[in-house]
Amino acid sequence: MIDVKCRLNGKEHTLRGHSMARLLDVIREEAKLTGTKEGCGEGECGACSVLIDGVLVDSCLVPLAQVQGAEITTIEGVAHSKHQKLQQAFIEHGGAQCGICTPGMIIASAALIDRCQGRVPNTAEVREALAGNLCRCTGYMKIIDAVQAAAKP
Repeated sequence: MIDVKCRLNGKEHTLRGHSMARLLDVIREEAKLTGTKEGCGEGECGACSVLIDGVLVDSCLVPLAQVQGAEITTIEGVAHSKHQKLQQAFIEHGGAQCGICTPGMIIASAALIDRCQGRVPNTAEVREALAGNLCRCTGYMKIIDAVQAAAKP
């Protein structure tokens, strides 16, 4: 067992677990932040997406030991950030249906909006940013509409 000091959703935190434990499991079980979902467990679906030092990653592929000193943002962190309107846009545009992919989609969307620095991303940019996130419910257009609506100043 190891202790890993990091910033989790803007607060100093110590995560405890085996060095090779999946960050996904530690976030859900140790930190009790269950918004991050497991979809495939293989890094293919994006449901478990989080930001580590501002970079979008699949937390099911990241060992706990790798996040020592890192800044980690989960869906709970996005919920209380400048990206709050992303959640509302997903609701208003029908981009959230069953809810399994939604946290990962919102995390990926927040990262895209940050990169665009006040500019609304075009459809191709949104598609590329969300390419690692699978959704079986919406057909993606509602999600793209939500991201573009949330990106408007």
